[in-house]
Amino acid sequence: MNNNRKYELGHEKISKLLLKYSTPAMIGMIFNALYNLVDTIFIGRGAGTLAIAGLSISFPMQMLIMAIAQTVGIGSASLISRSLGAGDHRKAERVAGTSFTTVGVLSIIFTIFGMIFITPLLRLFGATDTILPYSIDYLTIILIGSPFFSFTVSSNNVVRSEGNAKTAMFSMIIGTGLNIILDPIFIFGFNLGIKGAAVATVISQFCSFIYLIIYFLSGNSLLKIHRKDLVPDLKLLPEIFSIGISSFTRTIAGSLLAIVLNNSIAYYGTDLHIAIYGVINRVLTFILMPLFGIVQGLQPIIGFNYGAKNMKRVKDALKLAIGVSTAMATFSFILLMTFTGPILRLFNNDPNLLQEGVPVLRIIIIFTPLIGFQIIGASLFQSIGKALPALILSMSRQILFLIPAILILPLYFKLSGIWYAFPLSDLLSIVVTAVWVIKEIRLLNQHVEKEQEIKKNQQLL
Repeated sequence: MNNNRKYELGHEKISKLLLKYSTPAMIGMIFNALYNLVDTIFIGRGAGTLAIAGLSISFPMQMLIMAIAQTVGIGSASLISRSLGAGDHRKAERVAGTSFTTVGVLSIIFTIFGMIFITPLLRLFGATDTILPYSIDYLTIILIGSPFFSFTVSSNNVVRSEGNAKTAMFSMIIGTGLNIILDPIFIFGFNLGIKGAAVATVISQFCSFIYLIIYFLSGNSLLKIHRKDLVPDLKLLPEIFSIGISSFTRTIAGSLLAIVLNNSIAYYGTDLHIAIYGVINRVLTFILMPLFGIVQGLQPIIGFNYGAKNMKRVKDALKLAIGVSTAMATFSFILLMTFTGPILRLFNNDPNLLQEGVPVLRIIIIFTPLIGFQIIGASLFQSIGKALPALILSMSRQILFLIPAILILPLYFKLSGIWYAFPLSDLLSIVVTAVWVIKEIRLLNQHVEKEQEIKKNQQLL
């Protein structure tokens, strides 16, 4: 079975392989996004608009937790895929063990820090006096369960890197499925409101954590982790972090963006507008998650074949992923434009939320059809181990373009300037990504030509 995974990564038809690896990843990511969506719907229905705003204010801290996990997980996954492709199985196992211990230690440190400074951090994130109590109630409980969440997020990347997308999918489905079941029980049944949503989330994340622990101990994993592998190999950490830093930057950018955005909305708008963006952010996360599922399915294919120096398969996988992601993003755009009102009404029937939220959502998603290309393009450089372009492209949309636009445009257009900053930053980041990806495709073409020359020479001999 394990040898079959190696063989299919290097020889299976790309379209079939991408479908096989991306489908479980997309299903898992959709379920993960569904958790966020359903969580917000239950909170909005059970605790009101201010509770949604409280959830939105807590989001930067959750993004920081995610950033730690993704940094270690994606950096390790890239190194594991390339090691397996190069035939260095033992190194792949050392990388996996190092990732487990590293993410555990970092998440515990971050949890302690978050608990100590929770109130000033939430103030920094834009909490007003009316929103703050909701945010504290929710985030205090979430922080308790963050080590389980961090391990799950990081380890899912490791599982995918060995070509076992289904296990990663099931771990996410378990967490989301339980959360959807437990949300109404704790929010309405036990009348805990936003606290109930947090309790349901932590219990669900713990169950996903247990599922992955059982997987690695069962012997079903391609990677056999020994006790000595759990002692971090300090020589591997620089490479893990150099690749993972692009994901860290992208996720931290989301957190930093939320801080700037929440404070800007609070200044130019009201608590209602913070709630509106909280809802829109959940909707956008839901439609973008399938695209990240394609990325997760693509990563082991590109990483393995790049490590094996089979550049034609790298190029073919990249082109197919761009085409599929663009089609999916376009479909999502049409869906959101057509059913904007009904989608927002799922969260709350507040007429003010609907009246002001509909035009805002339509402005923000203008360039959504092209987002798939940007996401796939940025992930290419992570998969092949090119840290600098991966870092720059991951920073481009949120840090280089969106945050400055949010700070500048409202000076001239007030609250509307904040909303128009989104499509502007999308367009600019797409252009930058296109320049870099085209350059990389040319390099891949050169490698493919060399591969074909070598094959011809071998046939002549």
